[in-house]
Amino acid sequence: MVETAHVRQFTPGGVSVNEQMQYPAQLTPLIGREQEIAAACALLQRNEVRLLTLTGTGGIGKTRLGIEIAARLRENFADGVAYVPLAPIIHPALVLVTIKHALGLIQPLHNQSTQHLDDLKEFLRDRHMLLVLDNFEQVLDAAPHLTDLLLACPSLKVLVTSRATLRISGEYEFIVPPLALPKWTHLPAVEALTQYAAVALFLERALAIKPDLSLTKANMQAIATICVYLDGLPLAIELAAARVKLLPPQALLRQLTETHRLAVLTGGLRNAPERQQTLRNTLAWSYNLLNSTEQQLFRLLSIFVGGAPLDAIASVCKAVVGESVGVPVLDTLASLIDKSLLLQPEQGSEEARFVMLETVREYGLECLHSAGEVETGWQALAAYYLALAEQAEPRYAGSEQIVWLQRREQEHENLRAVLLWLLEQGEAGHDMTMALRLGTALRNFWVIRGPYREGRVFLERALALRDGVPRATQAKALFTVANLALIQSDFDAAEAHCQESLKLFRELGDRPGVAYALYLLAWLARGDISIDIALTEEALALFREIGDREFVAWSMYTLAYLDELQGEYESAARLIEESMAMHQALGNTRGVAHSLLTKARIHLHSQGDLALANVCLNKSLPLVKELDDQEGIATSHVLRGQLALQQGDTIQARSLLEESLLLYKKIGSPQGMIHALYHLARTVAAQGDDEAARAFYRESLGIAGELGMKEWLAACLEGLAEMDMAESKCDRAACLWGAAEVLREAVHIPIPLIERTGYQRSVSSARAHLGERAFADLWAQGRALTPEQALALQNGEIAPPSPPTTLPAAIMTYPAGLTEREVEVLRLVARGLTNAEIADELGLSKKTIAHHMTHIFNKTTSENRTAAVTFAFRHGLA
Repeated sequence: MVETAHVRQFTPGGVSVNEQMQYPAQLTPLIGREQEIAAACALLQRNEVRLLTLTGTGGIGKTRLGIEIAARLRENFADGVAYVPLAPIIHPALVLVTIKHALGLIQPLHNQSTQHLDDLKEFLRDRHMLLVLDNFEQVLDAAPHLTDLLLACPSLKVLVTSRATLRISGEYEFIVPPLALPKWTHLPAVEALTQYAAVALFLERALAIKPDLSLTKANMQAIATICVYLDGLPLAIELAAARVKLLPPQALLRQLTETHRLAVLTGGLRNAPERQQTLRNTLAWSYNLLNSTEQQLFRLLSIFVGGAPLDAIASVCKAVVGESVGVPVLDTLASLIDKSLLLQPEQGSEEARFVMLETVREYGLECLHSAGEVETGWQALAAYYLALAEQAEPRYAGSEQIVWLQRREQEHENLRAVLLWLLEQGEAGHDMTMALRLGTALRNFWVIRGPYREGRVFLERALALRDGVPRATQAKALFTVANLALIQSDFDAAEAHCQESLKLFRELGDRPGVAYALYLLAWLARGDISIDIALTEEALALFREIGDREFVAWSMYTLAYLDELQGEYESAARLIEESMAMHQALGNTRGVAHSLLTKARIHLHSQGDLALANVCLNKSLPLVKELDDQEGIATSHVLRGQLALQQGDTIQARSLLEESLLLYKKIGSPQGMIHALYHLARTVAAQGDDEAARAFYRESLGIAGELGMKEWLAACLEGLAEMDMAESKCDRAACLWGAAEVLREAVHIPIPLIERTGYQRSVSSARAHLGERAFADLWAQGRALTPEQALALQNGEIAPPSPPTTLPAAIMTYPAGLTEREVEVLRLVARGLTNAEIADELGLSKKTIAHHMTHIFNKTTSENRTAAVTFAFRHGLA
């Protein structure tokens, strides 16, 4: 089927011509190209644009687009449009004669190209015409003739379709993009998917051969994912759509992803050119037009996933081919871009980056296998990324931190591919030293950006194959995997890996390694905060001896965090200021950001300067966002939520806390989820939504129980007790408080000052309502409950105990739920002894006495030692 364009009669040298020229009409609609059609038509209507080349990879739809542009512009050219298909010819010398035939000019007896050119010049000189030359890529040497024609024929315009630019004067290039695609990571609602051109094309072609295709939600999502997987290439999409006659969309998606997509994308239309009947044929056509140097670089580029920077390409070329970076590589890259086999996307960074469509890359990998270059190519790639990762490792702590994080993010897909290849090598019996070195060098990136699970799984698999790996490399890898397990709150695994790492570091006499392991173990000592402090102080001393300023700063940060947990706010504030100053001096953006977050937490929990806390949060948020530090962003939201709650803005508080919870879930941080859930419970309770508050407390309790985090078990039980008091369930509240007190004593972490006033008020109210004896008994019985029993009690699964008729002497004697040891300490206080003197008297540490004093103040609602002594005398304890 054809459409016609009229031209005036012309008989050069007595040669007759047809009265009409022909160009192909189309039987199917062109989908999703309105923007490109409008843009190309606008270009061709500009006076200065005489030659426009539509470029793009094979199967992108250049021919179809060119024909549509010609049809739209037909009326703009007084002498019409002529379509010249060049795909059937392979010799540049035949281009001019082919154009003559398409114009209806009879070929003269002589066959000299100069005569053909003269004939065309004479014929076209006075004509206002659009000449469409389709598939020019295999006859590029004929391109200079087009310049001659355009110079001789002032009203002529030429539209070329080609996989390669012509690279002649006056050429304007129009790169044909893939069809519009949804993001597979965030697929829109089913009804919105058809707005994407790639999906619309698939449906149009699929329904033509299978009208009863069921457009369910699952099928539509599979179709959208297929289109994304095929890079939005129209030919690939049409070939895939043809398969729905045999395979439903979900099965087709599995075939494409589990086998080579090129093996599935066959069986094109019989009336299509052979090169377009399979996607492999289309790509082979482009590949065979390359010279040997271009073919080799094309093959090597297929190793890269998600693109590559110039230095990476040069490094792999040098390793495999023996070439150093320079003009030959640059020239060859430019040629592959001109021939639409390589893309150079727009990006903000100053570094050049080169990308292949995945369908093109798969064909390149086939060629790589055929050429026997797979092993050397992957070895070169792994060596490059190991060198890059080890170069970046020390720079994550300094002023170049963000630059290296961004560069590492760009290379994520390449690094992931290298890590998988190295694992495959290890499973085949090869040495795993390179794999473990690479995993260790990526520690900082995984800690800041994640994904935590990816790094941990890789390292654990690699460590399982570590026979023959140097012990120093093993020790560093064990430390790294322990660090990642800690962030995931898998404390048992983290401690096991860290202890093994510490043992190896000590055997090797590696003092920095010993310091790192001790530092990490401080975050793993879940039984007693005093152990955390002792380990951190030991690590700090070592870091100071070896001059590791980064970890001196982080150790001081850790001590500030631990002091804040103990309620020693003045010490915490001093330490965090020192830590932040050191991080600032180092240029460590992340260290500064997290120091600001801790400073804000200290002000919040100590009921300090809320305005200053807000300033700290406002300074830290842009920093963690710039770093894309997901944990830092989530922590910022939690603290901002707490601040909003303190200021009475429960709506803002809830929004921030819900956002933080989603982030913690996304990055896989159970410990962070506990924080967010606990503060969400307090917020919705303030809004009067008791049912939601209890649900959040219980969820937080469940996670804290799994992790063995006693301070958070205590906090949630205290929150639930507060809610019981609001419902006048004083007996149950007293039991929960008792259970919480035992947990806090075990870890030596008191109630934060910000929550202490409300706690003391509720405790006093329950004591007054129940009476001193009943309250003390219920409190004591609560102390005997396990966390599971306490939760069952709160859930109503077991009834609160009743005070027995005969009470133990200690309980009958001691008011306010004071323990025997606390009464003993209180009596010594009443005698005027200092904490240090009491510690000597009882053979305990000063820190332990300080913890007992905190509990005494809490239980007796005393603000200072004088008030506590007054309480003791009033109740006959002194």
